[in-house]
Amino acid sequence: MEFVLIGQPNSGKSTIFNEVAGYKTVASNFPGVTVKFVQSEIDIDNRHVKITDLPGTYSLQASDEAENVTSMYLYNLNSDAVIINVLDASVLSRSLELTLQLMEFEKPMVIALNMIDEAEKKGIKINEKLLSEKLGIPIVKTIGRKGIGVFELFRAATEAFENNTRPSQLLFTLDLEKEFETFVSNWDKLSINTIYSKRFLAIKFFEKDPFILNLIKESSDHSGFKKLSNCISKYEKNIGKNSEQVVSSFRHSLSFELFEDTSAVESVRKDDIRKKIDDILMHPVFGFLSMALILYSVFILIFSFGNMTEPLFLSYFEKFDDYIKNLLGSESLMFSIISGAFSGFGGGIAIVIPFLLPFFIMLSILEDTGYLARIAYLIDNIMHKIGLHGLSIVPIILGYGCTVPGILATRILKSKRDKIITATLTTLVPCTARMAVIFGLVGFFISLKAAVLIYVISIVLLGITGKIMSKIMPEVSPGLILEIPKYHLPSVKAIAAKTWFRLKEFVFVAWPILIAGSIILEIIKFLNWENSINNFAEPFTSDILGLPAVVGVTLIFGIMRKELALLLLFSALGTSDVISVMTEAQIYGFTIFITFYIPCLATFAALGRELNWRNAALITFITFIIATVLSVISSNVYSLFF
Repeated sequence: MEFVLIGQPNSGKSTIFNEVAGYKTVASNFPGVTVKFVQSEIDIDNRHVKITDLPGTYSLQASDEAENVTSMYLYNLNSDAVIINVLDASVLSRSLELTLQLMEFEKPMVIALNMIDEAEKKGIKINEKLLSEKLGIPIVKTIGRKGIGVFELFRAATEAFENNTRPSQLLFTLDLEKEFETFVSNWDKLSINTIYSKRFLAIKFFEKDPFILNLIKESSDHSGFKKLSNCISKYEKNIGKNSEQVVSSFRHSLSFELFEDTSAVESVRKDDIRKKIDDILMHPVFGFLSMALILYSVFILIFSFGNMTEPLFLSYFEKFDDYIKNLLGSESLMFSIISGAFSGFGGGIAIVIPFLLPFFIMLSILEDTGYLARIAYLIDNIMHKIGLHGLSIVPIILGYGCTVPGILATRILKSKRDKIITATLTTLVPCTARMAVIFGLVGFFISLKAAVLIYVISIVLLGITGKIMSKIMPEVSPGLILEIPKYHLPSVKAIAAKTWFRLKEFVFVAWPILIAGSIILEIIKFLNWENSINNFAEPFTSDILGLPAVVGVTLIFGIMRKELALLLLFSALGTSDVISVMTEAQIYGFTIFITFYIPCLATFAALGRELNWRNAALITFITFIIATVLSVISSNVYSLFF
């Protein structure tokens, strides 16, 4: 048995999924975060169930790759599937349009009337029993972020499967129903069997769904397909409208009728505090000032926490390293292996976690409160000034957490040109791995102001790079339609779960790489190969970047993980007191280069999968050139600013 969660963006389906499956996908108060389906397995009443969380979609008429993932999954549902349609109860009239499309699949189905508390705050009272009767399927009220009604929802889904509870088939207009009957009679003459009902095929055919059109074309001969197509052509000629518009308009009208018949809207107080907050945070002037203040406060918190905890850890690990050296001797291979392993382990604790942990917490708070969508709204006009669709800000914002999901999020963009430019800009965004390098080096050894300046440089760089690429690849970008989510007070449980979900990627993926990389570097030093590698890189590291020759190996290993460059820098220099070996200008130039040069391997793989390997190589080349130029400039003009 499989439960398939589907709903419009920001309806709370991923929150419900995480409530029963454990935190396995990022659930944010921000539309469009889920760009691929996620699955897990659970036990309900001693029954084993597969549960699938599909990307949010406003319609099954897919307009981007994320929505196409949802449509294709639904078209290939197995016979043991139950559709769980998650609705945002506060916008029920709009949400029901997708519900009507899902009902046409004639699969066992239940509805989660989610965010019922938000609907009540807006004065919306929903008679779920009457709505259930009209649709012919069970309806359960839920508040996903609080876990209210979630167990009852999955119990209802189990019963829907056992009782084969299928939705009522609501009739279209008389003329459309007559056309559907004509289609079915013509289809019967073709004697073709499919897994879909004839009525479903008729609706989708008149809706000109690409998947169904292609299926019918492949399943019938040319004359049969032409005869079916003539049904549509004749109908459109008679009414003077496109058939897909007629079908869509009917659903739109019916969803509003259902809302009016089953809901009542009471007057509510209009002095909502959230409206007053938006008047400030989305103001054309005060909005930007507020954003700068909020983000700078986040940086200060991360910097303060990191600077407070990092020295405490480093002192203990340095003492342990001295103990191992005295015990095994510094010239033995065993010492190199143990020292490298412990350096990687200690580096993860003493350097990365002090900065990653507070950042993930703050990022989760900004997401769950709904503020990230406000940032996207504010920056929309700026994105258009550099020639991009306003929706391009979504992958870029996600890139500040991790570049890989940012690259994957370019699926929501329809233009290939926008995808390439946005992916390039997302690659230049300082992710959490690079943030650890920025704060661990510049923030710790120079100043917070110097660290924040790198973020300012990155923002200016995004604008310049985007403008240049838009000039090279000119194309008119359409306006942005972005749903602004409601403000929520984030729960401690949700913040903790989301923080761990993101942090465990470092713990289980990056940390082992840091340890392995540190061991390999120590073995290279033991075998005296380090000088050969550094000598090979010296024309670039020393002559062009103006850095000590010994950092060559760190730049090469940094391609695996950006944090690894920071950790191996300490090992290559033979001390964690970097300022005693490198000048401030060199530290700044090194950090700038690490921040913007070749993407890590995971990012490069994501670029290759999403955009093809040629574009991935092109983006890598662009970022390398940018990093080199910026590093040289920053090293030479450093004294003018600090």
